[in-house]
Amino acid sequence: MSELNKLGLAEARDALRRGETTSLELTEACLGAIQDAGALNAFVHHTPEIAIERARAADARIGAGDAPAMCGLPIGIKDLFCTRGVPSQAASRILEGFVPEYESTVSQQLADAGAVMLGKLNMDEFAMGSSNETSTYGNAINPWRRGNDDAALTPGGSSGGSAAAVAADLCLAATGTDTGGSIRQPAAFTGITGIKPTYGRCSRWGIIAFASSLDQAGPMTKSVRDAAIMLGAMCGHDAKDSTSADLPVPDFEALLSGDIRGRRIGIPREYRMDGMPARIERLWTDGADMLRDAGAEIVDISLPHTKYALPAYYVIAPAEASSNLARYDGVRYGHRAALARGDGITEMYEKTRAEGFGHEVQRRVMIGTYVLSAGFYDAYYNRARKVRTLIRRDFENVFASGIDAILTPATPSAAFGLGEMTDADPVRMYLNDVFTVTVNLAGLPGISVPAGVDEQGLPLGLQLIGRPWEEGDLLNTAYALETAAGFVAKPGKWW
Repeated sequence: MSELNKLGLAEARDALRRGETTSLELTEACLGAIQDAGALNAFVHHTPEIAIERARAADARIGAGDAPAMCGLPIGIKDLFCTRGVPSQAASRILEGFVPEYESTVSQQLADAGAVMLGKLNMDEFAMGSSNETSTYGNAINPWRRGNDDAALTPGGSSGGSAAAVAADLCLAATGTDTGGSIRQPAAFTGITGIKPTYGRCSRWGIIAFASSLDQAGPMTKSVRDAAIMLGAMCGHDAKDSTSADLPVPDFEALLSGDIRGRRIGIPREYRMDGMPARIERLWTDGADMLRDAGAEIVDISLPHTKYALPAYYVIAPAEASSNLARYDGVRYGHRAALARGDGITEMYEKTRAEGFGHEVQRRVMIGTYVLSAGFYDAYYNRARKVRTLIRRDFENVFASGIDAILTPATPSAAFGLGEMTDADPVRMYLNDVFTVTVNLAGLPGISVPAGVDEQGLPLGLQLIGRPWEEGDLLNTAYALETAAGFVAKPGKWW
């Protein structure tokens, strides 16, 4: 078989079981593709020795008939996941030189299932960003281009390296994390599938924290079926994570029938934002028509507190980040600033954090510290928490009325050019999360499915939001949408 790196997880798994290829051949094809794609800056820590070792072990396991679905499949791991013996920096200078002696639960579960780690993937620093422009490693680059324009585009953020790597066929799939849309937005920008499961479905242990009540791991893949396969390996209860749900993990792939007859799909009127591009509006309408043609009932719904979601998110997330990032002080691990004679512990903290954190992280830490401070805690943080409760209640009411899933755009635009949003007003960048943050605030599962292209040939995604803990039903609805959309476009290779 040629161009093995272009296979998806399901195709590669089946080829391995039929003996048409080996994990070693798959892995070597991906390693070759990674080597040729330095211009994308997607992989930032390369682990070819680990990959070859795991591929050989997977081939032996397959030969012995002991092969879970992910066995032998080469994937990338976002730099936010701690990996034993491999640098894990969260794309930040402050964690320069940090090599963990432990493995995150999710990456360990994937390794136990026989998946092959190719290396660590680029991301926004501490997962704070929507364009992968805050990384200490430099920008990750979207493999797509606008028509005949050679301008470099963002792959989205914070899981931009993961999205670029999957879209460019450098790996068969990748892990991502989603705090406010950081799986779904980059998936939409690069024409791939990305699912954020229900909060608590995947363990957060060993994932470097941004905002602990919002962060959730998920797979980024080439199809809905692949997402179902990989999600099954990533999920499960973890006693080391107090927020991990002790619930059985269904066979998500087995639930992909594509039959959504009688399902009720909600269209929230509050997501029809002023100034929404006509192409996004048309894609949303087309998506609703596709689901209707597949037998679903399309229902107008209301989520009245949606307009407060972005302000509430950008109070809660920085507040939690301020608390989580207080541990990075140069004392125990990572970067420590050079000190002048007479400097004490306070000066060491100040210089280390000033040198180690990038501007966006500093901005969010300062905002978070401000809203948690005496005199502002009730005015900002507590009020945002109350709004979050109202947003969650909106979804609960809608699902209680018999709605099975909610259809929205994934992003307000296609991928934009690197540097186009990095002006003096960070709110322009934050608006990229307008359709996704509500899902994190409510702890719900959400998936982005590629459904079309814009006038310049760039991919666009649609988002489906599901009931809590019903990822199987959500994936099946997404499978029906994927089948109807028939999205097969790929970026032309320029790198």
